[in-house]
Amino acid sequence: MAPGVPAGIPKGNTPVRITSQTTSDGVSERLFALDDIPGVIWSPSEGTAGRPLVLLGHGGGQHKKAEGLVARAHRYVKDCGFAVAAIDAPGHGDRPKVEPHERLVADIRQRVARGEALGSHLARYNVVLAEQAVPEWRATLDALRELGHVGPVGYWGVSMGGAIGVPLVAAEPRITAAVLGLTGHESLTEAARRITVPVEFLLQWDDEMVPREAGLALFDAFASREKTLHANPGRHAGVPAFELDSSARFFIRHLLEAGGPAEVEGS
Repeated sequence: MAPGVPAGIPKGNTPVRITSQTTSDGVSERLFALDDIPGVIWSPSEGTAGRPLVLLGHGGGQHKKAEGLVARAHRYVKDCGFAVAAIDAPGHGDRPKVEPHERLVADIRQRVARGEALGSHLARYNVVLAEQAVPEWRATLDALRELGHVGPVGYWGVSMGGAIGVPLVAAEPRITAAVLGLTGHESLTEAARRITVPVEFLLQWDDEMVPREAGLALFDAFASREKTLHANPGRHAGVPAFELDSSARFFIRHLLEAGGPAEVEGS
């Protein structure tokens, strides 16, 4: 194993194995495996070559085919013409449970039950996941490129998907636009300062899991010349449905219309 590569992370040139394929309502869905990483690709049924690719990062306790993620993928495919991919994060979905991760999850659940603030405890768990998930996402992107996904790449992820997405976007130069949010902690600041691509950032004003000040500080840390804060009232899981429309417009502008004059973000 190459130095510095955690166990289970595919090394270069690992091929994707397509394990099943279905088509419904103009959307092709292909399940795949990259070594032991399960994932899914959605694309227009007429083909994928050269289309923009949006990577979707799911939230904590969810998986690559969570209901909201599938709905978002279908929207991006049908309305925007994108290809979309998601993988199960370590310890989630069809991935085996890992004892160190499970200890952290149990600790978080106990704190929730006691009504304690999660803050640094949740951030510590996300840091552990990101250390494995970031190189896994990069290996997945390498493999998807071999399947003909050569267009511009965007990333969408909030909550745990945002906590993984910040270091991923900072490390991966092929990602040229990102929708992030519902996360914030000093452990993400250094990575955020290395992000210069356009960012749309979601913040729930009454978030019970991520302190408002932490989310605002993370937004402030992004070095992007174009970054837009979308702050809405409500708790962590209360992101308004219209933010899906906004993210679609954001990715159309930066993945399909890149190079043209910038437009003012609407919500």
